[in-house]
Formats: sequence, structure tokens, C-alpha cells
Amino acid sequence: MTAVLVVLGAMIGAPLRYLTDRAVQRRHDSAFPWGTLTVNVAGSFVLGALTGAALPDPVAALGGVGLCGALTTYSTFSYETLRLVEERAYAYAALNVTTSVLATLGAALLGHTTTSALVG
Repeated sequence: MTAVLVVLGAMIGAPLRYLTDRAVQRRHDSAFPWGTLTVNVAGSFVLGALTGAALPDPVAALGGVGLCGALTTYSTFSYETLRLVEERAYAYAALNVTTSVLATLGAALLGHTTTSALVG
């Protein structure tokens, strides 16, 4: 049953990632990967919120592993950073790494802290 919940969550997360990435990137005329940063920060916040709420395992499988696992994308982050380096956009590459790590960790912490305080 857990595998089915992961698949169901991923069926929502993967298209949401793609559509969000494209919508955000379309609004920016820049080599910087704003779309990937957006989905990674949003997914980190949601995952932090889910863990802070201490939800039962089936909900964690659906929302955490399935939805957030498919919504966030470390492989695309890595690929886009390497692409920036290949294009000699070193400042963008460094900004992408620094911003992504700090923003996703901060978002996860904020989500976790917020729901922990609300759930009590």
C-alpha cells in the first residue's frame, strides 16, 4: 500500500514540478534556473511542514516521499549548475549553488518549525 501512495503523490508532484518550472522560467529572461529553484524551495518547505506535523506513515509516504520527491529535483539542479559552468556563467553557477542550499534548508526549517508550533 505504501508504494501505491508514493506513486499517487509522484503523479501529482512530477507534473506540478514541470508546469511550475516552465511558468516561472518563462517570466525570467535569464540563464539563472529560477524555475528549479522555485520548485526546490517550495518542496523543501512542504516536506519540512509535513515532518513538523508528525503525520502518520501513509500521509508521509504520499506527501513527503511521493509529492515532494517528485516535485523537487536535485538532478536538474546539478545539471543546470554544470550547464552554467560550461557556459562560463560562473557567478550564476555559484549563486545557484549557494542560494539553492541556503534557501531549501531555510524553507525546510521554516516549514518544520511552523507546523511544530501549530500542532504543539
